[in-house]
Amino acid sequence: MGPGYPENSGLAVPLSEIRQIGIVLPVYDDWTAAQALLARIDRALDSISCRARILFVDDGSPHGPERDWPSGLRNLSDISILHLRRNLGHQRAIALGLVHVYENWRGIEAVVVMDGDGEDRPEDIPALLEVFAARDGGQVVFAARAKRLESASFQFFYRAYRVLHKMLTGVAVRVGNFSVLPPKALETLMVSPELWNHYAAAIFRTRIPHISIPLARGSRLAGRSKMNFVSLLVHGFSAISVFSDQVAARLLAASVGATVAAVLAAALVAALHFFARWAIPAWLPYAGALLLVVLAPALIVSLALVFIIASGRAASSFLPIRDAAFFIDRVESIARVGAARG
Repeated sequence: MGPGYPENSGLAVPLSEIRQIGIVLPVYDDWTAAQALLARIDRALDSISCRARILFVDDGSPHGPERDWPSGLRNLSDISILHLRRNLGHQRAIALGLVHVYENWRGIEAVVVMDGDGEDRPEDIPALLEVFAARDGGQVVFAARAKRLESASFQFFYRAYRVLHKMLTGVAVRVGNFSVLPPKALETLMVSPELWNHYAAAIFRTRIPHISIPLARGSRLAGRSKMNFVSLLVHGFSAISVFSDQVAARLLAASVGATVAAVLAAALVAALHFFARWAIPAWLPYAGALLLVVLAPALIVSLALVFIIASGRAASSFLPIRDAAFFIDRVESIARVGAARG
């Protein structure tokens, strides 16, 4: 087992006996919201008598945090910042944060992954942990978004993305980063190249047992989101890219199916013309030729894509446990940590 595993990993973990968790929060120049989040996390943990170690993953922020960290946090045993050498995006920041937890934190009974802006509500951590404990601490528990606060246009494009994701990968998606995972799952993720592209998709792709519970999304505590339309598009396709081989196979199957259907339709038209003396409409040959012009390249491209992806699987990929050190600058411990429980 890795150094991050408690002795009873994989056994039943009653909620009342979860005493120490780790929380990983990627941050990019959003320190006001991240620091305000600490007090809410501290209050949320009061209800379950649990303490937490906090790891902010600084994703190459141009500005550092304010020095006035909240004080009097009873339920936070440690607060630290993992500084990265450059901006990598929040998915890769999460990957590097999980590597740090796996390699350095002992005695953690659960790991919570959440965004640092408040949209993942700390008040929902007990609900996630309750389901986690009810499942014997053996499954990843995701927050599925039952209610979103974004604009109507964002929700429209998000639904369209979910349909596209389902069509291309065969996997339905309605979860983000907010989740709790057992330390045992980290051992699988540490050798999963998919983690470098997308955290949740890596869980699905590696078939780590997981469930989701409906939870409403919160509001930002401060500032504006650094994600624009292009960033969201890249984020979405990063998730799809985790299933690139399945996407290529589905595209090839669709191209072959469409080509076969077109050939059969052409044969049927020819049979009707020669044997039933059916008059072919003047536009039909042109439509058939146009369809052939579209389908032939699609079939060739899909076939080439399958071979490219299949051959690429033999190449060396990013392994979190092996390659994370290249991107980590330093770990900064914050002086003000929670006082011991009385």
